[in-house]
Amino acid sequence: MNKARRKRIAEAAELISQAKDILEEVRDEEQESYENLPEGLQNAERGEQMQENVDSLEEIIGYLEEADSLGDM
Repeated sequence: MNKARRKRIAEAAELISQAKDILEEVRDEEQESYENLPEGLQNAERGEQMQENVDSLEEIIGYLEEADSLGDM
């Protein structure tokens, strides 16, 4: 692989890392909001949706962590 392609891969890996950091912040904020809900609302539709959001973000973050291995090329 030539220098130019390695540089582009490094740039992509940096963007992936930045996206992962942003999504981790959003996940943490959503989790904190969920935890601050009264217990009755946690078990209601709103709370369940919030927890699903956290779970989805966790899954996406996992994919980005796998893609972060691009930097190893």
